[in-house]
Amino acid sequence: MIPCVNKKLFGVECLGCGTQRALVLLFKGDFAGAFHMFPAIYTTVLFFGILGLHFIDKSRNYHKSIIFLAIVNAIIMIVSYIYKMIIHL
Repeated sequence: MIPCVNKKLFGVECLGCGTQRALVLLFKGDFAGAFHMFPAIYTTVLFFGILGLHFIDKSRNYHKSIIFLAIVNAIIMIVSYIYKMIIHL
């Protein structure tokens, strides 16, 4: 796993900490564990899936879906980060 530079330099996790481990858990089939590790894992995977479709399928317009998923993903990441920081205080 690639270490988090933010955590190494400042000792505080970043918004994306846990993404790699959650992706590994997702590939192993541990869906609840993946969500527990990084709650935005499903919206992140869906976002990158739609983003990939945007580059492959030029006949459809995916802009609204990409923007919507980016906003939802950011909200989930921020809320879960705040929750994690409050719990670990």
